[in-house]
Amino acid sequence: MITIINYGMGNLGSIVNMFKKIGVEAKVTGDIKEIEQADKILLPGVGAFDAAMSRIKANGLTEVLNYKATEQKVPVLGICLGMQLLTDSSEEGMLPGLGWIPAKTIKFNFTKESGLKVPHMGWNMVKENRPSQLTKDFEEESRFYFVHSYYVKCENDENSVLKTNYGLEFDSAIQKDNIYGAQFHPEKSHKFGMKLLKNFDAI
Repeated sequence: MITIINYGMGNLGSIVNMFKKIGVEAKVTGDIKEIEQADKILLPGVGAFDAAMSRIKANGLTEVLNYKATEQKVPVLGICLGMQLLTDSSEEGMLPGLGWIPAKTIKFNFTKESGLKVPHMGWNMVKENRPSQLTKDFEEESRFYFVHSYYVKCENDENSVLKTNYGLEFDSAIQKDNIYGAQFHPEKSHKFGMKLLKNFDAI
């Protein structure tokens, strides 16, 4: 059973539908007692960094999420903004992130001459930086659907699982111990997203 955290900012319906499609049991909850019993956690997110961290705090979820991730060490997967929340901070806001993976979230900043638009939106390739259970048996040319204006840069390259190039190289999947993150939207990435979510279920 995968517990999807509902704190008011996430593409919950699409994620639940994708888990149903691949035959994985999942439930959505913002109830602290239910989260305390979770054996796997998915942290979604769509929107702004500070608003998400404020919602998590306002809903009383910070303590239980910290306990599950850093003490009980259950597998946790953050996707899209949910991955950025795993980092120390974001240029999008002033609040600290959860700080579970030493990394910073940085704004894409391109010149007009580059011809690159922000947000980075659409399909893009990923390349493996190091092996991970999250990316086990990925196809050599795996691609995912992205929508983001900020990107993650890990302090330690060993925490970078996948890299993607969009004007610069950024960390598109990250991991530290039991904590995983994916910048792209696996629920919108067809067979490639299905594979990643199946891998997370198998961890």
